Amino acid sequence: MNNVLDTIRNKRPLIISGPCSAETEDQVLQTATRLAATGKVDLLRAGIWKPRTRPGSFEGVGTKGLPWLQAAKKETGLPTAVEVATGKQVEDALHFDVDVLWIGARTTVNPFSVQEVADALKGVKVPVLVKNPINPDLELWTGAVERVAKAGIEEIGLIHRGFSSYGNTEYRNAPMWHLAIEMKRRNPDLPLINDPSHICGRRDILQEVAQEAIDLNYDGLMIESHIDPDNAWSDAKQQITPEVLNELLDNIIWRKEEAASEEAHAMLDHLRQQINQLDDELMQLLGQRMKIADKIGSYKKDHNITILQTRRWNEILDRAIRKGERHGLSQEFITRYLDAVHMESINHQNKIFNS
Repeated sequence: MNNVLDTIRNKRPLIISGPCSAETEDQVLQTATRLAATGKVDLLRAGIWKPRTRPGSFEGVGTKGLPWLQAAKKETGLPTAVEVATGKQVEDALHFDVDVLWIGARTTVNPFSVQEVADALKGVKVPVLVKNPINPDLELWTGAVERVAKAGIEEIGLIHRGFSSYGNTEYRNAPMWHLAIEMKRRNPDLPLINDPSHICGRRDILQEVAQEAIDLNYDGLMIESHIDPDNAWSDAKQQITPEVLNELLDNIIWRKEEAASEEAHAMLDHLRQQINQLDDELMQLLGQRMKIADKIGSYKKDHNITILQTRRWNEILDRAIRKGERHGLSQEFITRYLDAVHMESINHQNKIFNS
């Protein structure tokens, strides 16, 4: 276990791979052998219990698959990792010497389930990774981490697997990178692993999503692999063979967190100072804007005019989008930025109305 803890703490990038579901002993052993042959995989993952959206789908082989992982570890030396959703699953996984546990998205979304898992973890020394909840709610993710930590688990990591989002068509689960970045900001000491398999839902865009995660300084990747992906019993479209995984990892450009030379450091520092100066100026301008919004609020209050002026807001937004595009700013960014500014302005005017 100490070697596994060292790997979790110190290996960057940490690479976790294996089948979405353990199907047969031969499939697990073959996958593990071929993953070990790449020399790039640190942990062997496999789904033993599979929480499925609809009844009748394959829900995993259950506890009988745990000895297969045990045999795969003995044969290849790869530590093992499985998803757990109940106290009994925690007990069974630990009984068969599983090295790392993770809490899945469907469990993270339910505090009662997380607490049951946390209670089963008390007194245990095992690394636990926590996937983001299905819905985009950082408080649920944070709460799951806190429950696991209160159980006495010292080695905790985060897995970003994307979020369910209405209207999303490109991904199986929209990455919503800003939420994962914010979670890392709140928990800078916890490793953050990206799961492009569940974000993409299809293998043709795995490379670009994995690269984006590395560009954003993620600590590792969890990618599903299978000896015969097209005939996998679950999530066939998003799995790749161990050999394709090897190629994918070879093609990633691995970034460094810090510049290598003094000259590069100096250049970055110079550019960052410019950013700091511009940020200061933006804060001053936003402060001035809110002072004018206060005056508008006072005028509206005196003349019984409503705070929200939809036509005026649409004019501001359309004008800003046109101007922003000329400066290389996306419509999405302009809309999100001005939405935040508009809400702050409304809050200022509300205070005046209520004073």
